[in-house]
Amino acid sequence: MRLASILFLCLIYVSSLAAQQTTLINNVEIFNGKDQKTFKANVLIVNNSISKISSNPIATDKSGNTRVIDGDGKLLMPGLIDAHYHTMFASLPQVVLLTSDIGFINLAAAKNAENLLMNGYTSVRDLGGPVFGLKKAIDRGISKGPRIWPSGAFISQTGGHGDFRLPNEIPSDPNRGLSYAERINAVAIADSPDAVRVKTREQLMQGASQIKLMAGGGVSSLYDPLDVTQYTIPEIKSAVEAAENWGTYVTVHAYTPRAIQQAIETGVKCIDHGQLIDEETVKLMVDNDVFWSLQPFIDEGNTGNLSPESRAKQLEMYSGTDKAFALAKKYKMKIAYGSDVLFNAKKAAQPNVQLLKMKRWFDNFEILKMATADNADLLAMSGKRSPYAGKIGVIEEGALADILIVDGNPLKDLELLNNAEEKLLLIMKNGQIFKNRLN
Repeated sequence: MRLASILFLCLIYVSSLAAQQTTLINNVEIFNGKDQKTFKANVLIVNNSISKISSNPIATDKSGNTRVIDGDGKLLMPGLIDAHYHTMFASLPQVVLLTSDIGFINLAAAKNAENLLMNGYTSVRDLGGPVFGLKKAIDRGISKGPRIWPSGAFISQTGGHGDFRLPNEIPSDPNRGLSYAERINAVAIADSPDAVRVKTREQLMQGASQIKLMAGGGVSSLYDPLDVTQYTIPEIKSAVEAAENWGTYVTVHAYTPRAIQQAIETGVKCIDHGQLIDEETVKLMVDNDVFWSLQPFIDEGNTGNLSPESRAKQLEMYSGTDKAFALAKKYKMKIAYGSDVLFNAKKAAQPNVQLLKMKRWFDNFEILKMATADNADLLAMSGKRSPYAGKIGVIEEGALADILIVDGNPLKDLELLNNAEEKLLLIMKNGQIFKNRLN
């Protein structure tokens, strides 16, 4: 019996060795996500993480099981991160999302997620939408796509930025049940501290890594002017407390000083947007160590077929973008890059077009650092609610193997990333290769 047990343990050990996936990438120039200066090295990946980085040759085992890739002197860098994405809402028109079967929406979103990965994005912070099912499919290898830090339904007051109901559905009547957007967990309407607390806990129960709250007016929403402040301090505070009890944080959609200041007073740890901010409010963000997730919103015409009312709000919001970025730079704010692509198939198909817009305010190194190491710091704020164990956004020993190899140097020519089909030679996420044109 004892011999049989020993043999059984040996078989398990041998099987584990055989299952180990090892990849050695030789002869690459490395941008580590943090430092502007690159360096030449070889990189060993064991299973899903970076095991060794060395300028000297890295020995491999003699079994022949190691996949060896010649990097040919190309630039190796961390996978890109979008800190404000809507995986379910990016590529379909709003009316389609509000009227179509959720099965169709999932399939369209899965195709978009694969395109996002093939353009170099290995992680996204999803800030609103019924994404839990798609995330599970990606994590289990059923679909291809980036890692997803999900918020679940964004939480909105009645008439707020997340209220998609039609006027003929008002006044609300509990006997009629939830609206379609609420039933599919795209949005959660809540009007009171207790109701906000319940909706927050429901998203955390489903696996939310952070909570998204609508704290001010928006462009694409039907009822709320851009200047309005949404929710009260007790209502936002109830979400913050519920999130903190789960070891994570609340981020809010807000543009104006009043909406942002109210959110900070309640303990909100991240502001998304903020285009209409003033200097006093930026100082308040700095004093409270608040992360600022800014988007490169500049006028491109009425590409989303917005109503005249929404187009006017959009132009007002655009007018503050340059000032917002200037203030963020002046006070050395912690800035995250996020695209916030919504309801636009063309923009969703070319995600790096949005990244290139950041050249208006930053140099190539600052942009790449923001879209890798800095965005990873924001994702790390989810703490133990992060759905993935390990460090991302950097090339260093022990970090997860989310890796791109580029034909050319995006630190010198960022436009390379907008030609992903030709210039992204290798795409690896979690140690798994999704594209390899090097061998």
